[in-house]
Amino acid sequence: MLWVKAFHIIFVASWFAGLFYLPRIYVNLAMVPPGSSAERERLLLMARKLLRFTTLLAVPALGLGLWLYLGYGIGKGPGNGWMHAKLAVVLLAVGYHHACAVLLRKLASGESRRSHRWFRWFNEVPVLLLTAAVVLVVVKPF
Repeated sequence: MLWVKAFHIIFVASWFAGLFYLPRIYVNLAMVPPGSSAERERLLLMARKLLRFTTLLAVPALGLGLWLYLGYGIGKGPGNGWMHAKLAVVLLAVGYHHACAVLLRKLASGESRRSHRWFRWFNEVPVLLLTAAVVLVVVKPF
C-alpha cells in the first residue's frame, strides 16, 4: 500500500504542477499584441503540449487514488467525512482541468474574450484546491 500511496502523491504533485503553469501560459496568450502570430503560435503550442502532458499525469493520479480508496478502504467507514470532502475537491480539480482544455480551445480559435487579469485569478484556483485536499488528508477535520 505504501508504494501505491507514494506514487499517488508523486502523480498528484506532478498533475498540479501542470495545472499551476497552464493558466499562466493563458495569461501570456491574453497579453499577446495583435499581429504577433509567431508568439501566439509558440504559446499555443506550449499550452497544447502541457495540457496533453498534464492529462497523462492526471490519469494515474486518479487511478492510484481510486485504488487506495477501493482496494485498501482508506477513508471508508464512520468518522471519515474528510474523505467525502476530499473527493469533492478531486471532482473540482477534474472540472478545473476540463475548464483549462475548454479555455485552450477558445484561445486557439480566437473566441476567448477573457483578459489577462481574469486568467491571473483563474490561475489561483488550483492552489486553493491543493491546499484544501492536503489539509483534509493530513488534518482529517471531520
